[in-house]
Amino acid sequence: MNDTKSGARSVSDNTATTINTKEILSALRLQGELDLDFTHDVIYSTDASVYDERPLGVCYPADEADIVDIVKTCAAHGIPIIPRATGTSLAGQVVGRGFVCDISRHMNRILEINEKERWVRVQPGVVLDELNIALRPHGLFFGPETSTANRCCVGGMAGNNSCGSHSLVYGNTRDHLLEARVVLSDGSVATFGPASADDIARKGAEPTTEGRIYRSLAAMFADRETRAEIVKAFPDPSLKRRNSGYALDELAVSRAFDPDSSRDFNICRLLAGSEGTLAFTTELKLTLDPLPPEHRMLICVHCRTLWEAFDANLVALEAKPDAVELIDDHILQLSKDNIAQRKNRFFVQGDPAALLVIEISADSEEDLVEKADHIESELRARKLGYAYPRIEKAKMNAVWNLRKAGLGLLNGVPGSKKPVAVIEDTAIPPKHLKAFHQELQKELKGLGLDSVYYAHIGSGELHLRPILDLKRPEDRELFHTVALNTAKLVKKYGGSLSGEHGDGRLRGEFLPLMYGERVFGMMREVKGIFDPQNIFNPGKIIDTPKMNEDLRQRPSLIDGVKTYFDFSDRKGWMCAIEQCNGSGDCRKAPVFGGVMCPSFRATRHETHSTRARANIMRELLLQPAHKKIFSQPEILALLSTCLSCKGCKAECPSNVDITRLKSEYLQHHYDESGVPFTVWLTSMLPAIQQLGMVAPKIYNATVGSRLVGGLIKKVMGFAPQRSIPLIYRETLKHWMKTHPEPAGAAHPNGRVYLFADEFTNYEDVPVGIDFIELLRALGYEVVIPNHEDSGRILLSKGLLKRAKRLAEKNVEKLSAIVTEETPLVGIEPSCILSFRDEYLTLVPTPLQERARQLGRNALLYDEFIVREIDKGKIKPESFTDARLNILLHGHCHQKSLASVEPSRKMLELPKNYHCDIIPSGCCGMAGEFGYEKANYELSMRVGEEVLFPAVREAAADCAIAAPGTSCRHQIQDGTGRRALHPITLLRRALK
Repeated sequence: MNDTKSGARSVSDNTATTINTKEILSALRLQGELDLDFTHDVIYSTDASVYDERPLGVCYPADEADIVDIVKTCAAHGIPIIPRATGTSLAGQVVGRGFVCDISRHMNRILEINEKERWVRVQPGVVLDELNIALRPHGLFFGPETSTANRCCVGGMAGNNSCGSHSLVYGNTRDHLLEARVVLSDGSVATFGPASADDIARKGAEPTTEGRIYRSLAAMFADRETRAEIVKAFPDPSLKRRNSGYALDELAVSRAFDPDSSRDFNICRLLAGSEGTLAFTTELKLTLDPLPPEHRMLICVHCRTLWEAFDANLVALEAKPDAVELIDDHILQLSKDNIAQRKNRFFVQGDPAALLVIEISADSEEDLVEKADHIESELRARKLGYAYPRIEKAKMNAVWNLRKAGLGLLNGVPGSKKPVAVIEDTAIPPKHLKAFHQELQKELKGLGLDSVYYAHIGSGELHLRPILDLKRPEDRELFHTVALNTAKLVKKYGGSLSGEHGDGRLRGEFLPLMYGERVFGMMREVKGIFDPQNIFNPGKIIDTPKMNEDLRQRPSLIDGVKTYFDFSDRKGWMCAIEQCNGSGDCRKAPVFGGVMCPSFRATRHETHSTRARANIMRELLLQPAHKKIFSQPEILALLSTCLSCKGCKAECPSNVDITRLKSEYLQHHYDESGVPFTVWLTSMLPAIQQLGMVAPKIYNATVGSRLVGGLIKKVMGFAPQRSIPLIYRETLKHWMKTHPEPAGAAHPNGRVYLFADEFTNYEDVPVGIDFIELLRALGYEVVIPNHEDSGRILLSKGLLKRAKRLAEKNVEKLSAIVTEETPLVGIEPSCILSFRDEYLTLVPTPLQERARQLGRNALLYDEFIVREIDKGKIKPESFTDARLNILLHGHCHQKSLASVEPSRKMLELPKNYHCDIIPSGCCGMAGEFGYEKANYELSMRVGEEVLFPAVREAAADCAIAAPGTSCRHQIQDGTGRRALHPITLLRRALK
């Protein structure tokens, strides 16, 4: 499908004329970018909700002037505009048949910080955690925080009126929004802020759109009975989380109309939570809070039943905590199988039905302990909970990260049945919370449904999700039934249908039920006052489609396709793709650490995110745009910028492993369209190097020469700036045969099987020699068993047929001899970790148990060394007393599938060695990825994010260490400094 086929659409309910919107939008002359192609339409057709609607195009405005032009053009032609930030909304707020304006790429500057008056002025695309990093030196921060804080933008927070875990103390975004500069529906610009009755009258007299807004709102709220009816229709005033509909009650109780009120009239309070349906925000002025007290602690109450947690919550609230959060058994069980979250479970004792996480703070450590003692004694006295571990400040983030991962973990449940966002945002006064949920659970059981619970129990909002398969028509109807029945129950208990996630198109259908026809009619009137042409995000809050239409879950054409990887652990290939729920964890910046996703981190382009790759695969495998479904250029283009770093496998809470999905798709593509020559040639590199071993000097002179080497690089598609790896004078296997240990040599520490991977065997032979000599000196017998290459290049290029044969042979040859006592130890991380990753689902089912056993005993060099250190077999006394500072860059597969920490511990075995780990993700080389001419620029941009600057700033006498062969090449190319394998450094440290 091309642009002309997808470009002509009907874009307005007010006209029967089909307009070629692509032509109209392409005439825009923006400072930012404009993308009207099919790929961008597809990847922006979803957010973190269950909805899927193809937009009319996508743009990335550079500034307010761009937005003015966009609004004027769209208003003139009746084209809907969808303001969008990170796209983590759960109710479909940024999905629709309109022109998507993504402000996250360019409009992300902090404009002004006023430390004295404690406010900040920002553009809407500023990421929350990045804002707080900038505010920290001033002793300030923006209090409302969300579980998506490392990627969500403050403009989206204002649109949704986000709260967060600490809303008991810091309230919501609306409470902090002082002023908003916006573009109105006619393209004019206005700044809304606090306004007195005189200000309203003065502004209302102006013959402008802003004046009309003030006049109309003043007339609406002038009548006392009307204001009283509004207040009565809204949720219980004690409920702080109330983000449903337009916040008419916020203006109804202002001093402009009620002399007894202490609250200013401020249209910002109406804009907050309006989901981009009233105006397009270009700047925000936000109040700030002093940094939280230094003395903080978590009390993690382990509850035997879910209902016990509700009672414990009321006890906790009596102590005025900073936060009270719930994590239920479903999430705790799922966290056991997630690589990243397993580490955050350190405090969990047994298998609680629910955890109540209570955060407290105090001015002193003594007061803090006294407060904790009081809470624990009250809970014990009422027999609530069975364990009460206290988590000190240094480890609190791990607990909060476990809680924040709840959404992603839930979406990681294999198969089509998922915990669905539908009633996940109800907020009920805490005193009624237990009764509400008991009645709701009874309602759900009556419908044959189970559910999960997590999040903000302290403020009355639990994210409750029933488990549904939205591919089934009957479950789609249940989806609607659950929403309707819950709305009635929420109204009964004086709650809010949305506490912080907003209405979007998920809950808008039920607002007349919640507020009554008259008050809802006033909300409709507000929409007309601000946006008479209905161009701002139509179909959200007001006049929404039925909530179970336009769902993204649909039957797939590939459900019956035989795969090369075994996807049974994910309930099939398509279900593995659908694990991506759109929460956008892959969009975090390098400053927040981790590996995922290097291409996005370097470019900040949505097309380079893990989410975009999953979206394009899902959509074009559900609804192919081409006859050859495995050769669709849109999918291949997005997969081509994936570095196969494995970061998503570890860090995506939903366990979306794009590396595996990419390899699977590529093999089907080759089956359908043939293997490209450059791919085949690159895959043959180990065989070519083996042939080159006949005359290593001639081989190296040939590939290293400017003329012939340049021609080879051109043929292989390599970047001219790269150098083709040279081979050693002999293979490691040959060196081993010619350098046996003396007869009768003692091996008090046992035998080690060394995996001579294809990189160590041909290129990095000196590293292999160092490892053998190191282990021999430490009392180990080293044996290189009969084995095949790892198939690393084949795996990363998607040549799974050949990789599968190698994996089978390696499992058959090695599983019989490798044990816990005689492990298989590897030097190149990506190769040895294949035994613990791809091999497990690549070999045939009869071999999978043997593969799992082999994988458990396949260790990285550092894991083995540290294991032996812990056993007391390797001691500091064997190493030098000299001093050395080391800067270590870990391999991306090592970070994702294992840990870099053992390398640090290993390098600090000599008592005067000190090792710092560079907080980098992938180096950018990623094996052959960085060699390719098409990827060279991106590869170097990835390196420049963190790695290159850290190496350049290192002292001249500081050793640079990197275990990955491609990492060492990248460091050399990017900084001119030579990095050594940690093994080499430890070998040199031997006395």
